[in-house]
Amino acid sequence: MEIKSKGAKVSDKLKGKVLGLIFDKPSTRTRVSFEVAMFRLGGATLYLGRADTQMSRNEPTKDTARVLSRYLDALAVRTFEQDLVEEMARWSKIPVINALTDRYHPCQVLSDLMTVVEKKRGLDGLKIAWIGDGNNVARSWINAAAILGFELVLACPPGYHPGDELLNRAGGKVKIVEDPRDAAQGAHVINTDVWASMGQEEEYKDRRKAFQPYQVDQALVDLADPEVLVMHCLPAHRGEEITEEVLEGPRSIVFDQAENKVHLHQALLEMLLAK
Repeated sequence: MEIKSKGAKVSDKLKGKVLGLIFDKPSTRTRVSFEVAMFRLGGATLYLGRADTQMSRNEPTKDTARVLSRYLDALAVRTFEQDLVEEMARWSKIPVINALTDRYHPCQVLSDLMTVVEKKRGLDGLKIAWIGDGNNVARSWINAAAILGFELVLACPPGYHPGDELLNRAGGKVKIVEDPRDAAQGAHVINTDVWASMGQEEEYKDRRKAFQPYQVDQALVDLADPEVLVMHCLPAHRGEEITEEVLEGPRSIVFDQAENKVHLHQALLEMLLAK
């Protein structure tokens, strides 16, 4: 938040540094926010889709990681498999940032937490509700609750829970329910995401049927604290996981949330690379 308070100023803290972006999935917010963050710190970015690398021709990940470590100062990897990010990190001599996998999306939740703290002046005493799929963002929220100790209630339909192993590690601050009203009741934050993430298009019909009762509409928001914050990491499918009324309503902070990705990434890169 200190970085945000200074505005869109350009410094030379990372002058001469290069961040590589290895993206298997298309991106608007994540790619642009990393590029803008690096620019504001005086550094540069190099974007590499999978097809731009020899990994598309089955070069071992460990070879790619070791070579890129000699060219770049950090890597941000946005891909399907969590194992790929972990292998890149294992073989790289430079920082490797998880910019999204099917398992986790930690940078998203870090910027979301920044937004909540900015609006609520802290996390103490807050009930945070997650409505919908127990997906990568939900799992990262669980990890955050386990570390920071805030109350997190996830409402997920049967078959779409985030996994018992993760919940067991998180402890008593995290709860799973199947009625979204139980999660929303008295909540200070309501968070949701798309019903079908990238790579799940073939499951869309089944998912739409399962998640229909989990739409964040005004009736659900009315169960929450009067000062509730409504969040969505975007892109949103209006009329599916969230209604137009709620997304554009007075409790929605989705665009503040999106903006903070730049500031969070700037802070992260400065922490990792500034000497």
